[in-house]
Amino acid sequence: MSKYYILTINPQAQYEWDQYILRNPITGKRPDFTSIISQAVENEPGSYLLAVNIEIQVLEKAPICQSQQIESKGSEIKKLGKVVNSELTITSTLPNIWV
Repeated sequence: MSKYYILTINPQAQYEWDQYILRNPITGKRPDFTSIISQAVENEPGSYLLAVNIEIQVLEKAPICQSQQIESKGSEIKKLGKVVNSELTITSTLPNIWV
């Protein structure tokens, strides 16, 4: 039985549990492996000693969207309590050699 999922890895996520997310590509729900394994034994009552093989094949890789990275960096800045201004002013103090 083959099932397909989307794995998102975001080490910059605000919470630890959001760093690794496995979702169904159609419904967006996280998989319930207990119900998937129960289907394999046709939901027959009893206790089972099981061997579960997980084979991973990467079908496609997409980078994290830029907006997600900016969002994560913004939340880090908020956590630090710093205010970031969108303007940058550069000043320099050069010796006045033409006086």
